[in-house]
Amino acid sequence: MRDDNFHLIMYHTSRFNYPFSAIVGQEKMKKALILNAINPSIGGVLIRGHKGTAKSTAVRALVGLLPEIETIKSCQYRCDPSGLKNLCCNCLAWLNDVQNFEIEKKRMKVVELPLGATEDRLVGTINIEHALKKGEKTFEPGILADANRNILYVDEVNLLDDHLVDVLLDAAAMGVNTVEREGISVTHPAKFILIGTMNPEEGDLRPQLLDRFGLCVEVEGIDEVEKRVEIMERTLQFEQNPHEFCEKWSNEDRKLTMKIMLAQRQLSSIKYSKDILESIANLSVEVAVDGHRADIFLLKTAQTIAALHQSLVITNDDVKEAAELVLMHRLRRRPFQEPQMKNDELNRSIENNTKKKSLK
Repeated sequence: MRDDNFHLIMYHTSRFNYPFSAIVGQEKMKKALILNAINPSIGGVLIRGHKGTAKSTAVRALVGLLPEIETIKSCQYRCDPSGLKNLCCNCLAWLNDVQNFEIEKKRMKVVELPLGATEDRLVGTINIEHALKKGEKTFEPGILADANRNILYVDEVNLLDDHLVDVLLDAAAMGVNTVEREGISVTHPAKFILIGTMNPEEGDLRPQLLDRFGLCVEVEGIDEVEKRVEIMERTLQFEQNPHEFCEKWSNEDRKLTMKIMLAQRQLSSIKYSKDILESIANLSVEVAVDGHRADIFLLKTAQTIAALHQSLVITNDDVKEAAELVLMHRLRRRPFQEPQMKNDELNRSIENNTKKKSLK
């Protein structure tokens, strides 16, 4: 009987995602996820932390906050009907022929990339079964097609083959996937919120790949006894009655959804001054990051933070808040240097840069 009850609980909880608002602590991780939901062009987020720190829970909870999206009906890529540049080759051909589309609304979902995936499984390939049966070459979409306008989640991204990570990050940066196989050439949109999680104890990503992630956060277990007790209580409540628990937190999640939607509308209106651009450039020079990705991601993230705060202009406080998410994984790390030393070093540079600007 106890066995049956256990399986019943597992069945019920599997139908519900843990509410985003009910996650205790881990504020920086939650902020990074929300910023990517507002503005996927930030470049995704890498969440680094030990097992059992709510990384996967937060990713799966995020999708519950995201508003429905408009898609072209029957399109396997969920093309966005708002512009020609967002369409796959099939929808473009249909538009040229019929001149209009039927539109439907869909919920976003989490698409997971398994560790054992091949490049063909990721980008798509020739449908061999169809070719053998009918003698016609047709394209079989891959994970990138399924991920378009969804969340693409890569758990243990540090254990993924480097070549696959390169392909994945290229698609995320360009927003398009082009596949050429056996005489077939297919292009389709591949715009998604990229989220990678990893445990640093199992090895790190190469610096070149780390730099491709827009944001990075480090998560740790919570040491405060009261919060640990709260985590246990909420987890048990969710397992015992997931429907009631989700209902209890539904208002808080709805508030976050409204904040995300308002920020998305505000995003294109955010202005910035030359001083802000100089502040960003000075900060990147001071912490000695390589290349210019850091500057661009800093600007985009600060812009998104301003939108989240319903501001009209980027301030130095927005830049400071963005820097904590954008620069940490880009700092050059000296041999045997502890992560906390990197953190202190970055905070000093941010404070110094902010003081310089306020003195002008």
